[in-house]
Amino acid sequence: MSSLTKPYLLTKDLLDELGTSIRGQVYQKGDSNFADYTMMFNGNVETNGQAVVCPLDAEDVSKIILFCRKHAFSPSVKAGGFGTAGWAVGGDVIIDLNKLVDVDIESPNSENTFTSIRDMAPSNGKGKKPEIASGAKSGKRRREDDDRLRTYHAASGTVAAFLQGQPRPDLPPPNLRRRLNESVEYSHANASSSETNLQTVQTIPTLNSVISNVDAPILRIGNVGSGYMDGDTGISSAPFNADPFGYLEDRSHGGYPGRTNLQSTSRTLYESWGSRSNVAGPSVAFTTAPTVFHSIPSQTQAIYPHAYVTFGAGMRQKEIDTFTANNPLSARSISGGQDTIPYHVPFAAHPAGSSIMLLGGFGFLGRLYGLSIDNLVEVEMVLADGRIVIVNENEHKDLWWALRGAGPAFGVVIRYKAKAYPIPVVFAGNLIYRFHKATAASLIKHFRDCIKNAPRELYANVLLTAGPAGKDSLVVIQMCYVGSREKGQEYLAALASWDGEKCLLNEVNEKSFLHQQDSVAQVLRGKAGRQWFIRSALINSLPDDIIHQTVLKFDDTPIGCTWLFELAGGAINDFEDTCLPKSQRETLFTVAALHQWDMGINDPRCITTAEDWIAETLKPIRTGGPFPSFLGRHEDSSRTIASFGSNWDRLKELKKIYDPTNVFKNSLWPLDSEGNIVEASTHEPPTPAAAGTSFGVLKK
Repeated sequence: MSSLTKPYLLTKDLLDELGTSIRGQVYQKGDSNFADYTMMFNGNVETNGQAVVCPLDAEDVSKIILFCRKHAFSPSVKAGGFGTAGWAVGGDVIIDLNKLVDVDIESPNSENTFTSIRDMAPSNGKGKKPEIASGAKSGKRRREDDDRLRTYHAASGTVAAFLQGQPRPDLPPPNLRRRLNESVEYSHANASSSETNLQTVQTIPTLNSVISNVDAPILRIGNVGSGYMDGDTGISSAPFNADPFGYLEDRSHGGYPGRTNLQSTSRTLYESWGSRSNVAGPSVAFTTAPTVFHSIPSQTQAIYPHAYVTFGAGMRQKEIDTFTANNPLSARSISGGQDTIPYHVPFAAHPAGSSIMLLGGFGFLGRLYGLSIDNLVEVEMVLADGRIVIVNENEHKDLWWALRGAGPAFGVVIRYKAKAYPIPVVFAGNLIYRFHKATAASLIKHFRDCIKNAPRELYANVLLTAGPAGKDSLVVIQMCYVGSREKGQEYLAALASWDGEKCLLNEVNEKSFLHQQDSVAQVLRGKAGRQWFIRSALINSLPDDIIHQTVLKFDDTPIGCTWLFELAGGAINDFEDTCLPKSQRETLFTVAALHQWDMGINDPRCITTAEDWIAETLKPIRTGGPFPSFLGRHEDSSRTIASFGSNWDRLKELKKIYDPTNVFKNSLWPLDSEGNIVEASTHEPPTPAAAGTSFGVLKK
């Protein structure tokens, strides 16, 4: 067999050979579809590929792999296009799975199991319709779909309005500005109702009105039928003397009623958060209608503890979430009769392609149900030798262990089957503060102390985000409670009780999980085509000195930098049958530096500040490497290996069995076919000449 290190030129004869052997389309470099299909979210990535192939089924993928092996071409696999490392377009032949878009949801059968993928109709087979999502579309249409999926304003209209305010004027240093906790008058007026939702007009300050000492507020209309306010009055009815920290003494981590009986009857938030306290800011109602809106089934009983969703590898996370939201399963109404509840797969809390199901996947449901890989029950995949196999806990057990965490290095997954859970509503949203170097550490410590002993139903993070130009940096606390509003209010009360600064925006509310999935991306304000650099770690503690060092270092980051502390633990600790070691699962926080900047900017800090924070500042508290889904561009091989810890040696042995010639080198895998460590540049595409900042700064 030919060596994979010196590929031939993909000539017309070879293109014809490939094209006539498969049902899908082949696009050579220079074709407009080639450019559209190889465009990545990260503008720092430039492909060296010679052709893009869009297979229609597993048989197509098998033939493409065999073609690459025969002619010494290196394949890479693109399944979603949201990746930042660039592995997806690093090969000579890019296998774009965008046509594999079948999706289905099923309840458990009488034996509480599922229909195997082998017993389902094949992707785009006879009788199947590849147009279910965007399978019949051109590269341009696919790119346009991606652009639409990267619109996140539906997460929260109030946050969208807040972040899109006019640029602030130049201001003196924070200690010379007017204090933000000075009293501000808020008024409420009744407005006409619209169908089932009561309307209220709230007078709230915008970010710009606060920070520029302009007291004139603006009017905003918001739906409160499922929001903070109590009917027509806008007044809270909960006891003002409730203890917001009471839950810290509750160490029970048992299941929540919502797994089989999710109820919500509370009307409002605590009055003390608004009129009796001037630290949390005004209540803000949910102001945007969902893209896909269902009345919130707040008093229903789920019939099934989980469902199963089968989806092709060309589906993006947001498309799957939208599908399951649009196809709820039967439920029982507490008042009698039938109702429905949407089910959702535990995906990452940021937009991703389907391969997140192989690399980790930690999101809003992770502490309650585990990582994405923990909820995978079966896959159909193509191996390095062209075999098409079904892999699950009973078939190819060793591969099943390896692919959940390192899957892209072992083959091409065609279809996934994963568990989904009933999520009628979540109590979720953002608390937004201005970043002040003098007070930010106090807020982070407050956040850390509040989430101690948090139940599994509570997801929470705190992030620092710099810019954009002309605007203050922010500190954002995000929470997502999967359960009743009453209990969620307790956690919000604790988080909102910090009195160091005025809360600029509090929009935590009851909302659909479909909208909550966009909330991290909305705050990140990420744009396709910008340069992206990601570094991440897992940490076991968060001591005061590390917090203070973090704040001081963040103060020197350029515009576009976001640093994140994300509460881990919970159900993530429960799983031991994947290649992610127990030591990684038992950590307290996932930490990430998510940096974005425009093409052409030459500022080494865009890279060095992230690298220094993760590699140096957090070194005393780091455990191994990050979850594989957080591995970024130009990672040191030691960090990748550390992601698998004590499981690395077994993983290497399985790689020799399933991919001995390293066909799938364009992945996170840091070794060559001989088992030697290789530079990241050997399995990543290059950086465009117009990028500006050079990754050479990492070697200094």
